[in-house]
Amino acid sequence: MRIAFYAPLKPPDHPVPSGERQIARLFLRALEAAGHEVFLASRFRPLDKQGDSRRQQRLRALGNKLAGRLEVRLPAFDAWFTYHLYYKAPDWLGPRLAAARGAAYWVAEASHAPKRAGGPWDLGHRAVAEAIAGADRLFCLNPNDRACLAQLVLPECMTDLPPFLDASVWRTASCGGYPPMLVTVAMMREGAKLASYRRLGAALAALEDLPWRLLVVGDGPAREQVQAALPTDRTCWLGKRSEAELREILANADLFVWPAEREAIGMALLEAAAAGLPVVAARTDGVPAVVAHGETGLLAPAGDADAFARCLRALLTDPDRRREMGAAARARVLARHDIAQAAAALA
Repeated sequence: MRIAFYAPLKPPDHPVPSGERQIARLFLRALEAAGHEVFLASRFRPLDKQGDSRRQQRLRALGNKLAGRLEVRLPAFDAWFTYHLYYKAPDWLGPRLAAARGAAYWVAEASHAPKRAGGPWDLGHRAVAEAIAGADRLFCLNPNDRACLAQLVLPECMTDLPPFLDASVWRTASCGGYPPMLVTVAMMREGAKLASYRRLGAALAALEDLPWRLLVVGDGPAREQVQAALPTDRTCWLGKRSEAELREILANADLFVWPAEREAIGMALLEAAAAGLPVVAARTDGVPAVVAHGETGLLAPAGDADAFARCLRALLTDPDRRREMGAAARARVLARHDIAQAAAALA
């Protein structure tokens, strides 16, 4: 099939790295591995972060205008594929263009939040609901989204698709270093990311009696606040790194640590697992779908820095358990989260 690919929140060739961009790129690869011919249909970003109804109306008008142009200009396609559909970034292009061309409409990682009805993003909320209801295939990456999505789409249209990556490029860590090397990978920005860094700092403050070092991969506008939140004497700041560099960093670490506040999927956690690292995270949103508590890592209750510290202590003091969990994490990725499984589901 020939597929028109669209990511309204952030296109796969966006200059700023993020998990969003990474997953979009992985979907392109998985679709191609499934035998499809894929092209990027548009880079239009109908994103409204503030809940500004006037901006949303302008974006809808721009989307409708662009859809009219694309209806004439786009090459032929059999299916339109929209990645990540939610109320702040609705799809003003796909439903109209798929209908105009007589093509199927596919959606991956959609979310539907009934509580948004009538609120500041009501326009986007209604557009997303209509798009989901009209989807021919709906791929659900986060189990937490399933119940609300099931209210809008027929069961036979929905496919559970675990988050995925190319496991073959990740080298397995030993998880037995001394002192244990902790690593975290995340952008430094206000909101959930900064809250996670602060939660991590609070947990590490309770572990000063143990030997460990922390590697931090990432950068961003909240760098100063992040640096203030973490222990400076035991932290090595690595800044932004390429994927190749990140693979080497994880392969030489012993334990991945990240509270993951409001983490929808947690690609950094999945990458750590692919590298054979056990993970300590919080039991939030989509994290339990990636980290199996007691098997591939330990999950603390959300927002509980003391419990997070206890999980860290349990693995810091038990290198054999770290190695066992790391091996289990790698095996679980190969069995459930490799790009080969995704390609089979997308065929």
